Amino acid sequence: MAAVATPPDPDPEAAARIRSAEAAGVRFVQLQFTDIIGAVKAVTIPIHQLAGSVAHGTWFDGSSIEGFTRIAESDQYLKPDMATFAEIPWQPGSGPRGTARVICDVFTPRGEPFPGDPRYVLRRQVERARKLGFVVNMGPELEFFLFRRSEDGRVAPLPHDLAGYFDYSTDLAGEVRQDMVDALEAFGIRVEAAHHEVAAGQHEIDFEYADALQTADNAITFKFTLKAIAQQHGLYATFMPKPIHGINGSGMHTHQSLYSIADSRNAFADPSAAYGLSALATSYMAGILAHARGMIAVLAPLVNSYKRLVPGYEAPTYLTWGRTNRSALIRVPTVSPGRSVEGTRVEVRCPDPSSNTYLAFAAMIAAGLDGVERGLELSAPVEESLFEMDAATIAAKAIRELPGTLGEALDELARDEVIREALGEHVYGHFVDAKRAEWDEYRTQVSDWEVARYLDQF
Repeated sequence: MAAVATPPDPDPEAAARIRSAEAAGVRFVQLQFTDIIGAVKAVTIPIHQLAGSVAHGTWFDGSSIEGFTRIAESDQYLKPDMATFAEIPWQPGSGPRGTARVICDVFTPRGEPFPGDPRYVLRRQVERARKLGFVVNMGPELEFFLFRRSEDGRVAPLPHDLAGYFDYSTDLAGEVRQDMVDALEAFGIRVEAAHHEVAAGQHEIDFEYADALQTADNAITFKFTLKAIAQQHGLYATFMPKPIHGINGSGMHTHQSLYSIADSRNAFADPSAAYGLSALATSYMAGILAHARGMIAVLAPLVNSYKRLVPGYEAPTYLTWGRTNRSALIRVPTVSPGRSVEGTRVEVRCPDPSSNTYLAFAAMIAAGLDGVERGLELSAPVEESLFEMDAATIAAKAIRELPGTLGEALDELARDEVIREALGEHVYGHFVDAKRAEWDEYRTQVSDWEVARYLDQF
């Protein structure tokens, strides 16, 4: 359904942006949002309809979107957040089909935020933190693979190069990453660094730390941008956590901290304390560890995610924390000289980039704030590699592990009331239904490994 007739200018700032875009040759606007799984959805309108969309919304059929509504309650509308308006750099206004995009919030016909909108789920946790006096800042590191297509043109796990961590001479994607950086910055995403990662064909591009909602918007933009630029180079960018057996998978290590509104400072920082962490920071970390098993299905939502979360590939499996220990679930990064207060943060290492960033951030914030509100105490750090400990030592230290499968992770989610409440019953129900179906389909398959291992033995 189309938006209602164009009203007077929605507000001076939005109207000015629309006029500027029209003058630059932008003719179309993609109204973007995500489904529960995290796939970007969009409806395209001519730019002359954008003012009406900002004022009154653009209607769409939610019954066709994963986890949104039933047929009987399908009508919903999108409200553009003009702070996210930007030209799509590979479809610029100077071209014949100049297109911009704007990220939207989803509303019900009654004008209420739709509880199944992942962006609204995150907004609720951001507002919860604000009521406690804090702004939540986030900074994810999204790793990805660049693959070539097979001879028949299909997507295949064929690495684009054979380089390793920070390699240069054997890295064939330097120009590709530069084009990706240019496109991201055209969207207003300030990039900090781009480099080759550990595995062949694996890469990472880091962008600046910001408040949780802006960062989640940037992460969603990041993923569809990288896929588009890779395609222009005849490649395929994938955020699948573990596409190749025997090498490192892709994570989404997420740096986070709380900023005190009243004190105008990083509330995680206490230079006089161990690791430079305030009592608030340690309670937040304790909350993350307490709910790690319950939220891992949201942070690592694929069957394949649990092929990454195994010992030996720098992915955390144990519920511990430390500074130099990359086998721990939470790491406390060393702060650059001169930035001791501003840069203090914690890095949660278990999420992967297949997750819906809005839901992943909401779950982590809910877990951390639960630790703050209940004053949870943090366990002692573990600095030695857990991958080199035997089972008896790990048991003696009472160190718990993450679930080993998606099925087990879903069982843990069902038992965690804090994470369920953070998601809301609508998102929780649809998310679990989708993931149970995925797990059931997977566990009934007969794999090539099973045939090779057992067929001629039994």
